[in-house]
Amino acid sequence: MNKKLVKKVKRSFKEQFITKPLVVFSPGRINLIGEHTDYNDGFAFPAAINKGIALSISKSYTKISTACALNKNEIYNFNTEIIKPLKDGGWRNYMLGVVAQLQLLGKQVGNFNAVFAGNIPGGAGMSSSAALENSFVFGLNELFNLGLTKHEMILVSQKAEHNFAGVKCGIMDQYASMFGLKKSALLLDCRTIESQPYKIDFKDYKWMLINTNVKHDLSESEYNDRRQVCERVSGLLHLNALRDASKEDIDRIKSNISDGDYQKALYVINENHRVKQFSEAIKNGDIEALGNLLYQSHEGLSTKYKVSCKELDFLVDRAKENPNVLGSRMMGGGFGGCTINLVKKDAFKTFKKEVSKKFKAAFEYDCSVYSVKLSRGTQIIKNKKI
Repeated sequence: MNKKLVKKVKRSFKEQFITKPLVVFSPGRINLIGEHTDYNDGFAFPAAINKGIALSISKSYTKISTACALNKNEIYNFNTEIIKPLKDGGWRNYMLGVVAQLQLLGKQVGNFNAVFAGNIPGGAGMSSSAALENSFVFGLNELFNLGLTKHEMILVSQKAEHNFAGVKCGIMDQYASMFGLKKSALLLDCRTIESQPYKIDFKDYKWMLINTNVKHDLSESEYNDRRQVCERVSGLLHLNALRDASKEDIDRIKSNISDGDYQKALYVINENHRVKQFSEAIKNGDIEALGNLLYQSHEGLSTKYKVSCKELDFLVDRAKENPNVLGSRMMGGGFGGCTINLVKKDAFKTFKKEVSKKFKAAFEYDCSVYSVKLSRGTQIIKNKKI
């Protein structure tokens, strides 16, 4: 939770509205390993981080709801009785999608006033959209006494993204943002939507995120295309999802699908295995194995699932050249965003400077480097904490 961000949002709310707000903080997430496995009912290893969305919200006693996005300096007025997706609605559609989904559940959502801001870099693969959805569903649930559990809330957030933002995401982002634990990552079973926490302490190493600052226009359509490929292959196998498939299974239908679809399905099967191996390596304290699994994951994402890009591949290649980096891979949906790197603590600043210089020389613009802490999930912020 970022106190400075929360204070900024609360102060802005008080300047615009008379009522005392409910304050919610919803974190973004990183994913240690297990990319594109969630919509295949598979396994992933996410963690909430100390970057996120701060939301101040209260009931409106008029027929108008007002939402203010501080980062964008945008205000949107609407009535909760008339909710529909907006063309090029951006952040508005995530919020409106949450309201619409609550209404589909038969929940009465009155008008409200809201101010929010975030410090998650946009397009970096840290799930700013899930954090935004979760902040609103959590706030509205509390404000209007809707009685939803956290598990019910993340399904509302997911369906908001499906139906109003048009991205057929899995459940990992919303889950990690809602259920995150301090200093822990979550081994998430995306079929049962249950997780096992793992305390994360990599001794002499820490996580570094390197943002390419690239967000290709194809990312959403290509993401949905990958999901369709997986559903098509699992359908040919008469399985509910690729989580249930083996290499032998897809080898049997290899002649019935394109080589591209075969490689994508094989990636998902292998990535699920890697997540399980990753959890075992954490239990055993095998840091070298963790790093190797990260590199294997990126290789699969780049050459089999085809969701990387030249900037991401460049950063992973530079990590491989440096003996102080144990592992690296792209993180998120792909076609831009961040790499996640396991870097020796005493070499963190040196590698940051070195990789930034090489990236600038190769692409003639800057990458951005972050360190993050693993934190609690979506929560109400009491006055004494601000």
